[in-house]
Amino acid sequence: MPVTRFSSRANLNTFEFTVILVVGATGYLGGIITRSLLQQSHAVRIILRPNSNHSDLIGLGAKAAHADLKDPDSLPAACKEIDVVITTANSARRGGSDTVSAVDLNGNRNLINAAREAGVRQFIFISAYEADLSHPVPFLQAKAQTEDTLRASGLYYTILAPHVFMDVWIPMVVGNALQENRPVFLIGSGERKHSFIAAADVAAFAVAALNNATALNGKISLGGPEPLSWGDIISIMEARLGRSIPIKRLPVGQAFTHLPDLVTGLLTGMEMRDVRIEMEQTAGEFGVMQTTLEQYIAHAYGGDWPNE
Repeated sequence: MPVTRFSSRANLNTFEFTVILVVGATGYLGGIITRSLLQQSHAVRIILRPNSNHSDLIGLGAKAAHADLKDPDSLPAACKEIDVVITTANSARRGGSDTVSAVDLNGNRNLINAAREAGVRQFIFISAYEADLSHPVPFLQAKAQTEDTLRASGLYYTILAPHVFMDVWIPMVVGNALQENRPVFLIGSGERKHSFIAAADVAAFAVAALNNATALNGKISLGGPEPLSWGDIISIMEARLGRSIPIKRLPVGQAFTHLPDLVTGLLTGMEMRDVRIEMEQTAGEFGVMQTTLEQYIAHAYGGDWPNE
């Protein structure tokens, strides 16, 4: 179900904050958010699990709290004296005991409860544009359930709902195919338009939402500066790399043998409809200069493919 830019707005005075807790800081998006906060001289605490790779963030000034979303008893200490929680944590690519139910559903509920008990002033949750209780993908069902839990918690909240991450999906769908010297597999025509957004832009919106009355008690849909199809992306990459990219189109319903079911399900969903998110006003309100596809490709790949 599509979401509105703002489901509601709080008419509140902004507040002073001192310490920000980032949950998911050792992941891709969470790491970008954490580095941005530290660069702006914010005091940042990050939740660490055993064997987390975190030395760079600690070296930049982040403080560690050893906790796990699956262990509710570990979270009160992590949330103590915290003013703002930003969470990007999810079960994607983890496996084992880190299931959708354990992390995305129960784990987020545990975190919300701990934040409420600790008196956190603002809770920023990175959801997904396609989050819906009736969505066939359990991961997106859990995102929607967490949104409902957060709205009912009594906390001041901000829900950011990005659509497709260009720097995650383009390497996975197109980049890996080129490195493996095989065609790019697309489900259906690949001509549906979607709002691909850079992770750095999502991070910028998260940081801009801090102590921002415009963002309090609202759900904000996030997309890129222009809608793009997989066909558009491949054409731009061909021009940048100076070579043709072979494509193999698969019928809807056929699985990608080399990708997880979650990815296949999301790619199939992208073929069902166009998603065009108007971002000019939102980007202006939050002061975010968005990344274009051309800028991303130039930064990520340059003029030549790696290892050629």
